[in-house]
Amino acid sequence: MITLGIESSCDETAVAIITDTGKILSHQLITQYKEHSLYGGVVPEIASRAHLEYIDKLINKSLTEANITINDIDIFASGAGPGLIGGLIVGLNIAKSLAFALKKPFIAVNHLEAHALMPKFFNKELTFPYLLLLASGGHTQILIVKGVGDYELLGTTIDDACGECFDKVAKMLGWEYMGGKYIEEFAQNGNPNAFDFPRPLIYSKDCNFSFSGLKTSVRQTIEKIGSNMTDKIKSDICASFQSAICDIIEKKFKTALKQIQNKNIKYIVASGGVARNQKIRDTLNKIAQNNHIQTIFAEPQYCSDNGVMIAFAGQENYKKGNISNYDITPRPRWPLQELKNE
Repeated sequence: MITLGIESSCDETAVAIITDTGKILSHQLITQYKEHSLYGGVVPEIASRAHLEYIDKLINKSLTEANITINDIDIFASGAGPGLIGGLIVGLNIAKSLAFALKKPFIAVNHLEAHALMPKFFNKELTFPYLLLLASGGHTQILIVKGVGDYELLGTTIDDACGECFDKVAKMLGWEYMGGKYIEEFAQNGNPNAFDFPRPLIYSKDCNFSFSGLKTSVRQTIEKIGSNMTDKIKSDICASFQSAICDIIEKKFKTALKQIQNKNIKYIVASGGVARNQKIRDTLNKIAQNNHIQTIFAEPQYCSDNGVMIAFAGQENYKKGNISNYDITPRPRWPLQELKNE
């Protein structure tokens, strides 16, 4: 069984072709960095136009690399939300049209579910249920993944997402769009105790996150330093900021593990773009070790938005008989908890 997946929810245009044996026949991706870098963030209209420009080329490249024709595809899948409406329309309509023309099944994929299931693609030993940190530019959540379409939300951000906070702090320090990688790089040479940044909600008894106050504190520190800023100070700011993020995550996961005692959780899993951060992975590894459970992470290159995760989620939903109707429309918001009732 061969599945083609299309990702177009934000600023990555991606197409992947996979088999039900876990083989990636092709994965083509274009990050719209150049299109958005001048504006310091994603411009929805520009993203939509870029998806339109790239999608046909990527499908053709994927078929060529996989050495198959479009008629060999058994399932067509596309992200249907959450995301930017314009981008979702592009991928969704292409997948629908191909499935309809070729009389093949079409699967509308929840983008968050695709992230949540992605670690299972590379780690067949990962079994349900597992405790998941889903952290990206738009979402920060702790969930129990009970199965395909079955999620229990334990905590979410009440303001900024973790990845958004990384990117905004990077912008404050003068780095270009999608600057989270620079924070991790500079933090390696910094003192994590140089600045006493706040840890919002760290003493609350729930699993919810807040990053807005942390971001504001970093901004105020940078403004106070002003023209005296050096690379050493930048490194210290990055290390201190990253340390605050990790402390928040550690506390919230400790709270989550207390809440879910006796639920047979054997794995802590992380996915989404922020899951590439090694310090965050180290934090989760420490928590897992102290609780005698294992950690499994999505492969670094597949933490960010990609076509493989859409294809795999589509494939897993197809196995459960979750085939979509052609009248489905894109959804800018689509909480994972709603999947169980659909």
